Amino acid sequence: MAIRIVLVDDHRIIRDGLRSMLEKHKNMEVIGEAADGQNAVQTVRKLSPDVVVIDIGMPELNGIEACRRITALKNKPKVIGLSMHADRRYVAQMLKAGASGYVLKDSAFEELVQAITTVARGKIYLSPQIAGTVLDEFKRTAKDDDGTVFTVLTDREREVLQQIAEGCSTKD
Repeated sequence: MAIRIVLVDDHRIIRDGLRSMLEKHKNMEVIGEAADGQNAVQTVRKLSPDVVVIDIGMPELNGIEACRRITALKNKPKVIGLSMHADRRYVAQMLKAGASGYVLKDSAFEELVQAITTVARGKIYLSPQIAGTVLDEFKRTAKDDDGTVFTVLTDREREVLQQIAEGCSTKD
């Protein structure tokens, strides 16, 4: 069965080019297009695609907010951000909004095909050029407190917990 795709970009020439290239792949079908974020949400609600390829910078409603609304829909389509921005803030915001993938516009077309195939299978896809950016952002925002027993409890509390686990009594 073909992967059903909606293309969202405010530049018609981009949408036309992507449609033309994607339709050459027998396992992909472009079922709709939108030129702005508001129209994208309505189109996705109406057509229930498997994957939405969306630009970040658009009029009416930007791609990040549109992604947030699209991924909150009942049918929960996968969203791939397609952008010229490799800046960590754009990437992080798109991923926080629910995107399953992020591809830079200066990538080869086959990378977009790979991203669509990957996210349609329920996996995450990031352009290799931004994978390091995502990792750096994670490191930057990650706290020492990872929520495990080793960071939540004090040394003494961990010692007592260990003794309880070993069957020691309260008195011990």
